[in-house]
Parts: sequence; C-alpha cells; structure tokens
Amino acid sequence: MPLFQPAPKTQEEVDKSKPLSIPPDQVLEMDEATWYEKIYRGDDVPQLTFRAVAMGSLLGFFLAFTNLYIGLKTGWGLGVAITACILAYAIWNILLKVGVAKTPMTILETNCMQSTASSAGYATGGTMVSAIAALVMLSATEQNPQGQHLPVPVLVSWTFFLAVLGTVLAIPMKRNLINHERLKFPSGTAAAVTLQSLYSEGAEAIKKARALMVSALTGALFPLLIDLPLRKGADGERHGLMPADWPIFDWLPARGSHEVDGKVESFKPSDWTMVLDSNPVMIAAGAIVGLRVSIWMILGSLALIYVVGPPAYDWVWTSEATGQTLRAASAPYKAWKEIGIWLGVPIMVSSGLLGFATQYKTIVRAFSGLFKRGEGGGDSARVQATEVPMSWFLVGGGLSGAGVIWTAHAYFDVPWFYGVLAVGMTFFLALVACRATGESDITPVGAMGKIMQLTYGVLIPQSTTANLMTASITASAAGSAADLLNDLKSGYLLGANPRRQFLAQFAGIFSGTAATVTGFYLLVPDATALNGVGDQAPAFPAPAAQAWKAVAEVFKMGLANMHPMHQKAIFVGLALGVVITVLELSLPKLRKWLPSATGLGLGLILPFQYPLSMLLGAVIAYFWNKKDAAQSEAYLVPVSAGIIAGVSIMGVLVAILNTLLAG
Repeated sequence: MPLFQPAPKTQEEVDKSKPLSIPPDQVLEMDEATWYEKIYRGDDVPQLTFRAVAMGSLLGFFLAFTNLYIGLKTGWGLGVAITACILAYAIWNILLKVGVAKTPMTILETNCMQSTASSAGYATGGTMVSAIAALVMLSATEQNPQGQHLPVPVLVSWTFFLAVLGTVLAIPMKRNLINHERLKFPSGTAAAVTLQSLYSEGAEAIKKARALMVSALTGALFPLLIDLPLRKGADGERHGLMPADWPIFDWLPARGSHEVDGKVESFKPSDWTMVLDSNPVMIAAGAIVGLRVSIWMILGSLALIYVVGPPAYDWVWTSEATGQTLRAASAPYKAWKEIGIWLGVPIMVSSGLLGFATQYKTIVRAFSGLFKRGEGGGDSARVQATEVPMSWFLVGGGLSGAGVIWTAHAYFDVPWFYGVLAVGMTFFLALVACRATGESDITPVGAMGKIMQLTYGVLIPQSTTANLMTASITASAAGSAADLLNDLKSGYLLGANPRRQFLAQFAGIFSGTAATVTGFYLLVPDATALNGVGDQAPAFPAPAAQAWKAVAEVFKMGLANMHPMHQKAIFVGLALGVVITVLELSLPKLRKWLPSATGLGLGLILPFQYPLSMLLGAVIAYFWNKKDAAQSEAYLVPVSAGIIAGVSIMGVLVAILNTLLAG
C-alpha cells in the first residue's frame, strides 16, 4: 500500500468521490461483511493525501493551543474534530475560490485531515495540563516562587512517546470494538454526521464556518486588550487597555477581617476572588459544558467564600513535626488552592473511582472482548490489507513503551521495573477506558490517573514526581487511544481505510508535540502563572494539575502532618463524592436535579471568576436554545469553539510578543 494517495485532479474523479447516500446511522447497524460490501471506499476514493495531512497538521498545531489554554483554565479537554472539519471545509473552499486549490477535498480526505488535526490538538496535551503543570507548581518554593521547568528535550520526548503509546494501544481494540461489537463512539459518530452534512449542505456549512471565524476574530481581540501592556498606569507599571477583571460585587457583604496598619478591616468579596472576568473564554466553555455542571460550580465557589474559607483563615495550628504556625488558608485569595482543593479534589476522586467501579460490566466486557474473534467478518485477505496489522502494535508499543520507561527512569526517578509495571497496567486500563468511551462517550481519564496515583502512592510514597509521572502514563495514553478510536469510528461510518487513517493520526503527533510543548513554555513561563503571585490569582489555575498535586502530596506528607482542617476536609469530600454518586445511580431520572460532583469539586478549586463566567455561558446557551432550538443546535458549538480558538491562539501570540518585548 503506497503511503500517500494522489488527490483527485479531474471533475470526473471528484464526482466518483462524492459521499455515499447511506447515512451514518444506518451504517451503525451493519456487520463487518456488509460494511465491506456496501460502505468501504478506501481503495477507490482518495483519503491519505499530502494536502489532507498538511492541512490537518497545520490546523492541529493551532488547535493544540486551544486545548492547552482551556485545559490550564478549566482542566477539561475539548474535542477538536468537529471544529477541524468545519474549518478545513471552509478554508479549502476559500482556496478553491481564489484559485490556490484546484479540486475539492473528498469526504475521506477531510476525515483523514480531521484525524491528523484531532491527534495534534488533543492527543498530545493531556500530560501538560495535569502532571507536568503539577511538577512545575511543586518546584516553586518561598525562596524561588518561579519554580523550575523541565528541560525541552525531556518534555518533548515525554509528550511524544506518550502520544505514540496511546495511539498504538488502540490497534488491538479497533476491530473488536468498532467492526464486531459496533459500539457507537458518540463523538466519532457525530463527526461522521457533521461531515456528511457538510458535503450535502454546502451553504449551511459555509454559514457555520463563517460564524466560527467571526467569533474567533472577536475572541482574539481580548488577549490584545487585556494582556498586551500598552497603557501606563498610575503606579508607573504598564498594563493592558482593559482590566483583567472587575470588582463589581464589592457592594455585597463578605465574611472575615484582617489587620491593616493597626486597624481591623473587613474583607471585600474581591479579596476572595469574587470578581467578573473580562476574558470571554470561560463563557464559551460554559456554553458547551451546560447548566447543571456550571450551577454546581458556582455553588461550590460560594460555599468556599462564605462557608469554608472564613473558618480556614481563622483556624491557626502549630505543626508538631515542623513547629510552623499555619492557617488552613493563609489569605482569602488563596482559599481555593489552600482549603478548597482539599475538599473539592476528594469529591471528584471518590465520585470518579466509585462511578468507574460501578461500570464492572464494561470492565468485564473489555477484557473478555479482547480475546474474542468476530464471526462472519469480511474477506480475510481484504481485512488483512486494510486493518492496521498487529505487528505495528508490537513494534510501536515496544519502542514507545521503552521510550516512556527510559524517560521516567532517567529524569523522573521511577525505577525501571515500576516503569514496566506502569506501561503494562496502562494497556489494560486503556482497554477499559476505550470501551467506556465507545459505550458512553465518557473517557474516565481522571479515574485512570487516580488508580495509578493510588498504586504508586503505596509503592513509592515519598516521591511526588514518580507518583505524578506514572499516573501521567496511563491518563495520557488512555486519552490518546480513545481519541483514535473515535476518529476510526468516524472513518468507518464513511467507508475509510483504517490503516491510512491510523497513519494520518500518527502524523498529527509531530505537530501536536511541537505546539503543546511550545505553547506550555509560552503560557507558563514560570510557576507564578499557575500558583499566582502576591494577592493576584494565577493566570491559569490548572485545576486538573491541582488535583493531581494534592493526591501526590497526601502520600508524601501523610495525613497526620496536615492541618486538622485539611484532614477533615478530605474525609468530608470523600463522603460527599460517594453520596452524590450513589444518588445519581439510585435516582437516574432525577439526575439533572441532583448535585454534580464534577461541578461542585471544580467550583471549590477554581477562583470564583471562572465558575461565574461558565455559568453566564451556560445561561446564554440555555435561553438561546429556548428561543430557537434549531439555530442553537447548529451554531452553539461553532460560535463557542471559535471564541475559545481565537482567545487561545491570540493568547499564545501575545505571550510570544510580551516575551520579545521583555527581552
């Protein structure tokens, strides 16, 4: 099989490459033999072309900044496949109109491009917003608040090897989960439906793309106004043209007081980070996340400010081990990371692990399905020529696994035998995660990481670095594998060649690694961007990293050496997470009215302005849907994704410019 295919050159070739008339929802029900007979087009329709991979790599490079930016802000990773589809379709149509491109992309080329962009934009960034960010935070001290970054070669090799490992882990799972069991993989199915719609309703696709581009340009204005120091302030320092936040709630009462110049002054709401954020990126994220999670996020934040935070500030405790006198929260603006984290993280950990444990049927099916052989499959020679061969899994898994183990041993002090154990456990945990993604569209990356943190917290309790990086192996690889299977599902529904699509996914790892590593150094020049400085909230609170850091610290310090209020918060949080999950499982019909463990936990470990912005976005999306459901369904994701992309990409460019100006 040649590596690249030629793109269509004539109108006749373009016409032969038009989408099938069979919609993806009908393909979902077909067995493998029927699929090869009626749907498969991978030998006749151009798919893996140079232009598709180049466009996907370029888009993925920029979309990687989007996920890195939003991940450092919220801890979430947003799929970029649908956004990439819309953008590529629109950009290629523009290139056709101006004469740069000669022929349209086929639907399989666009799907191939989506795989490359998705790999670059999603599969390489997971470790950056969790374990790596946590390491940077842990490196900061009172003497050196800037902390220390990992060397560039280490970060590049770690990111690259993890992405490759996750990609090849999907190979032995694909045929069973997609061809034989026909799991839905909802995000992959949605991407296929979107592509089918783009090619059958070109005018509507152009409108969506225009909405995405306009919202991206609008979002791009805000980093220029907020982060570019163009205005000289009264303090002699240079600031942005627009303040980063607005203390509009200071007319409300707040709890707590402190002494200033010998006088006792009451705290203001803004002292507890209760402000309105100027940046719209979290508003866009809230529109996508939805009302239930956002409401519980704001309730968690208000509970921190008015219920948990004030007693944490007042409770002074002297550690017998160190002799230090400590508060559970040393200042109101630090409450979210000094006491909120010890309540919010346990809520999410116990909820995630219990929810994962209740999926025992999925776990059993995952392991039993691995050893099944499909019945009545397509012609064996054709299957062998189109499916990704197991030899690729063995070679790719061996090389990438060895790379991960060597890097973990050489730079993160993980004994090689524990590294081997981590990679071995990753295969089985990724198998479960991929099945969960196929059945529910939820990849339990957090639960996978916590299982590894708990395992290595027992094996190597004194090393926070080993704890974080072994968990990073599983979480990152599981996310990459699930992402590839979603893309392969999309291609399967459109008749693509899975081997060529795998190569497209692999190609995206290179541009994704370059983008995420570059973007991380630019957005997080030192630990103050994650920890904050003075009384200012950090530019990126990195809640996922805060959660990982907290679990690692518990194992290192031991509960007995922690502030008594921190200890109580951990046990209360664990209990709350269990209660919330039990309620959800017992009362599924009332789920939308029940507390969200994710929302409540995140609300406790984020500065107030972020949950507030997300609630605003969720409310806007709710009323938009009420007013015009069809319009909301068509344009909510493009508009929101456009704002996020515009803010994220321009945020990175402004960071580059500020670095150059500072130099």
